[in-house]
Amino acid sequence: MNTISIELLRRLREDRDITQEQMADKLAISRQSYLSIEQGKRGLTFEEAVMVAEMLGVSVNQLANGLIPNDEKYRQMIFAFIKDASGNDGKIPKTKLAKLLYLADFGWFYEHLQSMSGMSYRKIQYGPVPDPFFRIVEEAFESGDLNIAPTKAGAMLISVSDAGSRMGTDMLSNDEKKLIKQIAQKWKKKRTSEIVAFTHKQLPYSICADGEIIPYELITQEDPEYVC
Repeated sequence: MNTISIELLRRLREDRDITQEQMADKLAISRQSYLSIEQGKRGLTFEEAVMVAEMLGVSVNQLANGLIPNDEKYRQMIFAFIKDASGNDGKIPKTKLAKLLYLADFGWFYEHLQSMSGMSYRKIQYGPVPDPFFRIVEEAFESGDLNIAPTKAGAMLISVSDAGSRMGTDMLSNDEKKLIKQIAQKWKKKRTSEIVAFTHKQLPYSICADGEIIPYELITQEDPEYVC
């Protein structure tokens, strides 16, 4: 693989607090050799690109084309779903929220061949989720924009604080907001276990290996009623 986005590589590594030494160790090369990659003096083999993409939580396609995930837009999607899909108490289980975001991104890709946020989703035990989800939610909690409270059963309930209620949705188009509302309405009154089961049965999740980045393109093989 001769071409990667050096700018994206550096940004994602720094955003995730991954050192050059850690990247070099992952590739089984010296730090100097890795530095040559970030300086554009040395290319990556396809196998190395796959390892780097996995470590950064993006797809090889994103790494090659410089498609940068939009954290701020993803944050607005989070707040939109909390407002539209939470219960009467304004709270929504963290796991359910993650699945709603996945359905929005993959549902948007199904119709437009691009995701809503640009995030890369990884297959983990509890379903598809992008690596930045946990960081973005935690940052919003630490800034006072979100409230997080545990239940007796161990679930985490998320709600928008008074400060967070001012979060705008200016980065979302009217059609994107419409899809979010449609998905929220469909799943609002259903249990978390139901949406987890639905996403687990979808082709993108079911055929990928644990820990693997899920290719968006797989969703186009689903029948429309099983997309979102």
